[in-house]
Amino acid sequence: MHNRIKGKSLWVLLICQLAITTWAAGQSTASQGSTVLWYTKPATQWLEALPIGNGRMGGMLFGGIRSEHLQFNDQSLVTGTTQKMGYYQPFGDVFVELDSVGPVRNYRRELNLQNAVHTVQYEANGVRFERIAFASFPDQVQVLHFSANKPGQLTGIIRLSDAHQAPVRIEDDKLMATGTLDNGMTHESQVRVMAKGGHVSVTAAGIRISKATTVTVLLAAGTSFINDESRNFTGLHPHPTLSHRLDKASKRSIEELKSAHTKDYQSLFGRVNLQLGVSGTEAAQPTPDRLAAYAQGKTDPALDALLFQYGRYLLISSSRPGGLPANLQGLWNAETKPAWYSQYTTNINVEMNYWLAEQTNLPECHMPLFDWTENLARVQKKSPDPALKTDKGWIIYSTNNTMGGTSGWHIHRPGSAWLSQHFWEHYAFGGDKTFLKDRAYPLLKAVTEYWVSHLVVGKNGKLITPDGWSPEHGPGRNEKDVSEYPGASYDQQIVYDLFTNYLDAARILGVDKAYCTKIDAMRNQLLGPQIGKWGQLQEWMDDVDDPNDHHRHNSHLFAVHPGRQIQPLTTPDWAKAALVSLKARGDKSVGWSSAWKINLYARLREPGHAYALVQRLVTPRDLKKTGYSDEGGSYPNLFGVGPPFQIDSNFGYTAGVTEMLLQSHAGEIDLLPALPTAWPEGQVSGLRARGGVTVAMRWKKGVLDQAQLRADRTGLFTVRYGQLVKQIRLVAGHPTTVNQALQ
Repeated sequence: MHNRIKGKSLWVLLICQLAITTWAAGQSTASQGSTVLWYTKPATQWLEALPIGNGRMGGMLFGGIRSEHLQFNDQSLVTGTTQKMGYYQPFGDVFVELDSVGPVRNYRRELNLQNAVHTVQYEANGVRFERIAFASFPDQVQVLHFSANKPGQLTGIIRLSDAHQAPVRIEDDKLMATGTLDNGMTHESQVRVMAKGGHVSVTAAGIRISKATTVTVLLAAGTSFINDESRNFTGLHPHPTLSHRLDKASKRSIEELKSAHTKDYQSLFGRVNLQLGVSGTEAAQPTPDRLAAYAQGKTDPALDALLFQYGRYLLISSSRPGGLPANLQGLWNAETKPAWYSQYTTNINVEMNYWLAEQTNLPECHMPLFDWTENLARVQKKSPDPALKTDKGWIIYSTNNTMGGTSGWHIHRPGSAWLSQHFWEHYAFGGDKTFLKDRAYPLLKAVTEYWVSHLVVGKNGKLITPDGWSPEHGPGRNEKDVSEYPGASYDQQIVYDLFTNYLDAARILGVDKAYCTKIDAMRNQLLGPQIGKWGQLQEWMDDVDDPNDHHRHNSHLFAVHPGRQIQPLTTPDWAKAALVSLKARGDKSVGWSSAWKINLYARLREPGHAYALVQRLVTPRDLKKTGYSDEGGSYPNLFGVGPPFQIDSNFGYTAGVTEMLLQSHAGEIDLLPALPTAWPEGQVSGLRARGGVTVAMRWKKGVLDQAQLRADRTGLFTVRYGQLVKQIRLVAGHPTTVNQALQ
């Protein structure tokens, strides 16, 4: 399916040809500064703890000295149903409480994004202690391993607790907690402990270890949820599966467990390397110190790159094939009633989670969104809710849970069309015609059929949506105004995008030619973008926009990004108006909104303003201010500030940086379209362009030095650098190198 994954040796050659020596060495200060988060003291709050995840199960590690705390989640543990929204839930906690070790020196905890391993090191009483932790996708367990450089130094107790007060019992030398939520979902966690040296005993209080040299703690957790609407999302009791996972993992050494985990993870993460310049001594500082210096105006391009790679790490850790999509907090949550349910909001948030998937070479991580969307469609079509009844296609509410249950807050008619865009994009980047034929096209056509039946002719003779909305406010800037407004630009632009994607898909497959003629005519008749009295791109059909409206949503700019209707090079007047609107919105906003604006400014070829928002999202925010505000930024563990924490800020940031370096939505491979002056020297490899092309670039003094393009399929490709445009023939699997003259 993903032929580009093959031929790794070609990319070794590519990296050598581009002289990316620091990445080849992998040990320089700059590269370490771009892929390691590290701290000189344990976390005392959740937003200081560091995340691990295997796509299904996540953990937050605090790195305490006497007590390591692992707070864990499973992405399927929710209190909702197909009819009730519910909340995403915390699962439980594992505590490893060690006996006192005396005064501690040289403490360090870190999360290495290169291998997805969390490490804690310190010295006490002349002994060097180390612990590592990771969440393994191959073995489907979380692993904590404790060691000391002298024998018999580890004594303590391991405890398990359930976030829903399920009793902890002992069975087969394991700790277990089994419970059932009010919606009937069964959940279970199991902990097994192995030690070398010393003694291990199981007591009512937990698993006791005495004078061990190494200790390995294995955690497995799961629910009775099954990702299948036809079975009402209800599967078997998780106990047999969890027991099998623990039994299998416990037979493997820590070296074998870590090796399998690292190999699997690096097969995804290692596809993209990025350096945005040398940060000097800043890159060697602890992450909080780097953040503090950044807030004082110190440049740190390696920190910009670190936050980019962190987004990729978080997506790999929270979205893997066969599982659920990353939710509003990825899969990390410690609250029983998290903000906005910590589920899936479709008027920007869940879509933004996946903007980075294709372009940063993680198409596998995109797959859970497709599975969830198809299940969602089936649930909505069966819903007894009259507001969801349609003769053709399907529509949704703004917020939905893992099983298609809704919050009941405001019908979001274009939501299914926006989700369908991701199906098209997966094909546009990867070229999988089987996916296009069997999954993308049927979905695109069904949603297209809905809008064909729903559009009306307005007083201006144009086709308009009769009951539009511009999330999440009305023309009167009233947050509670969910009145219907005909011809809202948000609706119009998404329908245009839907029709365009449908027509492109049908053309490639060579199907439904007569119907395509009808859709093409309707697309041409749609009310398009309009320029208002103060030069703005209108948000509403009527020219009522307020230039002092600083609302967080950029809904009427969908046509700029993630759409492709408005482009500076082909529709300059609309692009100019979009820029007027975007500047009027202002920079001060919540994290995800700032992330969207990075993408918008990049598409509008405004690198300076895009970078100003990069700086905004990297800037640290006070942990004491956890309530709602419009600051944005990063928490100490680099989670994006919603506030509270929302992971779409992290994901949107990574997508935005990519848009600054490479674009391909306009039918061209556009190199360095929005490179800011703050990154005068840099290099990147492994980014993806639509049409199935993998791109590596190196630039010096703000100018492209060399680029290398490797296509999945032989053909002619249009390549742009600045004002220079050339057609270049690429041969499948054979890298082609060009300079700033595209020669």
